[in-house]
Amino acid sequence: MTRKVSDVTRTKNGRPVHHWRRDVVELAALFTAVAVADAVANLVGHGPDGPELLLVSAMVLVATAGFHTWWSRRHGHAPPTGDTGARPLPSEQQAGPSDRGSATPDPVAGESTLWRMRTTVKDEPGSLAALCAALAGQRVDILSLQTHPLADGTVDEFLLRAPGDLAGSDITRAVALAGGSDTWIERADAHDLVDAPTRMLGLAARTALDAAELPLALRQLLGRCTIRSLPAKPVAGSGPEAVPAEGVLEDTVMRLRAPEGGVITVERPYLPFTPTEFARVRALVELDARLGPRVPRSHDVLTLPEGSDITVRRADVDDLEAAKAMHERCSPRTLGMRYHGPIGDADRYLNHLLSPRFGRTLAVQNASGRVVGLGHLLWDGDETEVALLIEDAWQRRGIGSELLRRLVGMAVEAGCASVYAVTQSSNTGMVAAMRGLGLPLDYQIEEGTLVITARLETPLGASEGTVGVTRAEAP
Repeated sequence: MTRKVSDVTRTKNGRPVHHWRRDVVELAALFTAVAVADAVANLVGHGPDGPELLLVSAMVLVATAGFHTWWSRRHGHAPPTGDTGARPLPSEQQAGPSDRGSATPDPVAGESTLWRMRTTVKDEPGSLAALCAALAGQRVDILSLQTHPLADGTVDEFLLRAPGDLAGSDITRAVALAGGSDTWIERADAHDLVDAPTRMLGLAARTALDAAELPLALRQLLGRCTIRSLPAKPVAGSGPEAVPAEGVLEDTVMRLRAPEGGVITVERPYLPFTPTEFARVRALVELDARLGPRVPRSHDVLTLPEGSDITVRRADVDDLEAAKAMHERCSPRTLGMRYHGPIGDADRYLNHLLSPRFGRTLAVQNASGRVVGLGHLLWDGDETEVALLIEDAWQRRGIGSELLRRLVGMAVEAGCASVYAVTQSSNTGMVAAMRGLGLPLDYQIEEGTLVITARLETPLGASEGTVGVTRAEAP
């Protein structure tokens, strides 16, 4: 069986085969043209009708050229396909505009959904290619990919854009058929489009400005996780187990040494941490340790409805003595409603409450610089607690409502889904302040203890209790 190949495309020793018959014909035509030209020249020069013959020849030449031009414009100059051996392109592949739509719909046209997916594949050639082919078969576009080599395989982390009608279970099923295992997938948003180095630089900048940002930065870096800070010397009980300087990574748990001597524990039960994630977390913790304690020094001057001016600013452990002095001016009833225990232990909690490692604290100062109120936003694992303490002489003036509004605003900026306050059912001031937020509230009462949870679903409005606000930066 022989293949039918045109003469032009056939090769011999890598070179095209020439047509010797065509060369002979061209040579004969050349000699014939020379002979005819010589005969015409003799006839014109020596014949009796030379000038008339020359004129007729010119007219015939002009007519022939005109006919050739008309024929070329009508039928084109393209040589026949049989002469070149080229095959005509299919109509759908020819260049030029087409009135027909594309036969294959664009997977990213119209509605699409962003997904974050992580799966484990064998560390062998072709495994990632098979995974990508399976995603392409589902019309899924891979926006970014990170690989984390491990001892028993490679963890591939994808940011995907899929058609809006494609469910996450369909994606994981296709990945499993392509060889992926331990697959995890969840919805993503536009923030996930930022590449990892840019995200790390942004989180490092936030951490450098404010020590209280470290838990928030870790949560944004790792996604849904539980972060706990255990002090080196707790108020009650023994301290946490010692952690080596380089930290400990145990599957779904990370433990690192906190800058102040305690332990930072990060847990994510549904997805093991990778060595890359552990290295990023350790880098942020080390940056925080090198910079030491720090809080933003800006402050706001507020005018209360009665005309008094107060200053609201961030507080930290440097305000410990001022906070203890405020405790001495508070009545036993006020301290009991705030700390829900023996009032003699109130001072022991201040180191924990004022530390930026466990949350953020706002302090209120009067015109003479004395601290008359404290508001705490505390990171409690996956939840966030708000707590207020206002000196007796400054209660019922709107200070608590202003502090609570600012604390909840911080929680919204941090991405918290809700905040809760633990108080007593007889504490009508705290209940009124929570209701004044204008947020959906849940109430739970157990043995006289009231837990009020506010779901942060709507933006907070401006405070109605203050007349004027002046913001300034500390020198």
